Amino acid sequence: MSWQDKGAIFNSEGNSVWAVSSGYKVTPQEVQKIVAAYKDTKDVKDIQGTGFYIAGDKFITIKADDRSIYGKKGKEGVVIVKTKQAILIGHYPEHVQPGSAANTVEKLADYLVGVGY
Repeated sequence: MSWQDKGAIFNSEGNSVWAVSSGYKVTPQEVQKIVAAYKDTKDVKDIQGTGFYIAGDKFITIKADDRSIYGKKGKEGVVIVKTKQAILIGHYPEHVQPGSAANTVEKLADYLVGVGY
């Protein structure tokens, strides 16, 4: 996965876009649903039953914990990771392995955590 694929970085409250791929339109409402999922403290988060939308596409939640939310739509998906100050969203197309995409986004999150973000 690379930034030639689609991705975005928001602040941890989801109200400020720090970076976004050209043409990748993640709405404020979609980001606020993700922010709410991170604040959901139940063992099984609501997002796990409802899924979520990113850039107008609905994703089925396949993982949701305090750090990471993974979603799937057919053979493509998204990996969302929260750090102290940022929310990273990486979209991977069907030709990218989900594990590779997750590894890339998780490592970027680890780097940001390491430098204080």
